[in-house]
Amino acid sequence: MPPAIDARPAGKLTDTVYSILREDIYAFRLLPGDRFAENDVAERLQVSRTPVREALMRLQSEGLVRGYFRNGWEVVPIDLARFASLYELREMIELHAVGKLCSARVDDAARRALVKELSRSWRVRPGKRLDDGLQVAALDEHFHCALVAAAGNPETDAVYRQVTDQLRIMRRLDFAYGDCIADTYDEHAAILEAIAQGDADDAATLVARHIEGSHTVVERITIERLEQVRAATVHTAVVQSTAQSRRKRFG
Repeated sequence: MPPAIDARPAGKLTDTVYSILREDIYAFRLLPGDRFAENDVAERLQVSRTPVREALMRLQSEGLVRGYFRNGWEVVPIDLARFASLYELREMIELHAVGKLCSARVDDAARRALVKELSRSWRVRPGKRLDDGLQVAALDEHFHCALVAAAGNPETDAVYRQVTDQLRIMRRLDFAYGDCIADTYDEHAAILEAIAQGDADDAATLVARHIEGSHTVVERITIERLEQVRAATVHTAVVQSTAQSRRKRFG
């Protein structure tokens, strides 16, 4: 940690603590199901409890941690069955949205404006594409939210944003540890082309394939990362135990 972290302005300090904890969760340095106290985090980062609490509240609003009254905090456990249900709900909402976008219920000018706006980010040459995983993840989230919002149903849009919040950790694992950036650009460009042509069947097929492919990959990555971290933890415990035994024997 920077030596002067506690001297930063309060807002900036909260942002710093939030970024560190979020990265700890994404990198599985904090494992799903881990319990901890605010004091532990404050001591580790050498800050007061206030920015820690504010950062944890932000993480809780994103579905990454949850607090227990007078009993600390917990990294939200990963329930693969629950995430599968959320991915299914996400697919249902997006298929409805692109179907409506390709229909006469949406004005041609509005559809063209949407495609033009999103094309600035996604229909670009390989040399102009972003290569930072978390930046692309945020851009990807905006893309899908924009499709649903453009369908014009505020109630569906509100539900979709809740689903997006709950799926964020899984979707970002794909961009942080997978190899999906190039495919995401290509698939988004194809979806936009289908919408621009008003081809509902093609748009639906592309969206379904895109979401199902992402779900398959992030589930595999999640399982692999958890297994790697647990194996490393066991190995470290064995090494420490062996070292302690040797000290007792030869010390």
